[in-house]
Amino acid sequence: MAGEIFPSSAFSEKRKSRRRRGRACVVVLGDIGRSPRMQYHALSLANQASLEVDIVAYGGSEPHTALLANPSIHIYVMKQWPPPRQSVPKILQPVMLLLKPLVQFFMLLWFLCVKILSPDIFIVQNPPSVPTLVAVKWASWLRNSSFVMDWHNFGYTLLALSLGRNSHFVSLYKWFEKHYGKMADASLCVTKAMQHELAQNWGINATVLYDQPPDIFHPASPEERHKLFCRLNEDFLQPLGVRDCISNGTPLTDSHCQNKTLFTTEVGSSIHLKSNRPALVVSSTSWTSDEDFGILLEAAVMYDRRVAAILGEDDSLDEKVIWKEISDGKQCLYPRLLFIITGKGPEKEKYEAKIKRLKLKRVAFRTMWLSADDYPLLLGSADLGVCLHTSSSGLDLPMKVVDMFGCGLPVCAVSYSCIKELVRVDKNGLLFSSSSELADELLMLFKGFPDECDALKVLKNGALETGSSARWDTEWEEHAKPLITEASFFCYVIHRVIVRSSTLMLAVDVCSILGIKSSSPMNLKEEHEFAGYIKILRLDSWKTFKSALTANWIDLLV
Repeated sequence: MAGEIFPSSAFSEKRKSRRRRGRACVVVLGDIGRSPRMQYHALSLANQASLEVDIVAYGGSEPHTALLANPSIHIYVMKQWPPPRQSVPKILQPVMLLLKPLVQFFMLLWFLCVKILSPDIFIVQNPPSVPTLVAVKWASWLRNSSFVMDWHNFGYTLLALSLGRNSHFVSLYKWFEKHYGKMADASLCVTKAMQHELAQNWGINATVLYDQPPDIFHPASPEERHKLFCRLNEDFLQPLGVRDCISNGTPLTDSHCQNKTLFTTEVGSSIHLKSNRPALVVSSTSWTSDEDFGILLEAAVMYDRRVAAILGEDDSLDEKVIWKEISDGKQCLYPRLLFIITGKGPEKEKYEAKIKRLKLKRVAFRTMWLSADDYPLLLGSADLGVCLHTSSSGLDLPMKVVDMFGCGLPVCAVSYSCIKELVRVDKNGLLFSSSSELADELLMLFKGFPDECDALKVLKNGALETGSSARWDTEWEEHAKPLITEASFFCYVIHRVIVRSSTLMLAVDVCSILGIKSSSPMNLKEEHEFAGYIKILRLDSWKTFKSALTANWIDLLV
């Protein structure tokens, strides 16, 4: 007969104290320093789910200091496949293309199955899908762990940018991504549009976990701005070309001055923004083909020419005259624009060469790579953000815009299918489809800058409201933690029962865990019942085990 369930709170506390601390592994086949969402996952797993966290990824960029300082987070850095060499004969290039994913696959298996301790749960970023998904799935089988996918985009759509949608390789990649995606024990995704696509056409039920800014993204205080500008002032005054409206007339000796920058002045203990400062516009890019940076360059040229036309300036007017007037403190109806472009990527040098050939009177560009600590401060100090992300699938959202809103920074973004899930037109930002539309928006927003630009102030208030309404910790606690906790919990349950009850001869031990009196021998019905549980554990997934056990019995296994 079935025994009684122990009600004692002391027994419950004893069981909790015996339980080992759970473990999670975050897998990124990419630079962990350039994967902010996965860094935030790791921090939340450690701080909110109280798990030990292993990160398996490539190195390159410095991760957030909070990640490095957390004693529960351990980073394992894999060696990257070397970049392709021009000296490799063309006949060998297909071999190298096949060899790369094979080497990556075995390296991933080595780290996931040997280097790290056995986790309860693997969380993997997709894309890339090949060979990440198969390696993580195999590792989850071998280590008896749960497998959770976080869908950032569709990998096959990124491949289609270079090979075309009709390529057989793209079709094969899509099949592979779908096949292994359906094998995941649970899935997260970044938009409702992607959730619908996964459910309708892929047979995958995913939970939407919107990107939200962590607390490090906030509007910068006057002191934070001044200190940042002091650190970056020398970079601001170094033009990409020979000279421009920012560098001309400002001696480089001023770049080391600690009480005066391009934007701020320190008087006593107070920080003041200069009235004739340039408007600071920030855009973050990966310098890849899915972001057409040419749109921004064309818009900058249009802004420059339209302002000259509005002010009635003759084309023959020497830009040095304008720069001299600005340096003497003259204010105009439209300000100078300083575009700070952050990021790394393959097309950076190509666009830098184009910028050097531009002849602009009131617009300047700087390209930078900022630390994980300085980047939020730059966003919190800027006047406007520009996003050129178009999405290869049309179903993901740019995280850079989320970060900008977290800093109270309004955004002008390229319009595409699901961007309105994030950018609310005339509330926290504007959308554009061409360089001409972006130029119109720049003129409208910066007219009367810095004190009389009412349209920009309205958007800034909306961005502040958006950024303060939700944060990553809150979003993760509500949507990701229940899913991840459930997946890791059942992995633990299965592991415990398999270890303790690997044969029917040890079913008595399972009986004691479940609270059945040891003094009462199991009858034939109970023996068959436990044999059924063991069969499930050996031959089926944790999902079947979940449906087989009642909630009370599962609770007693902990």
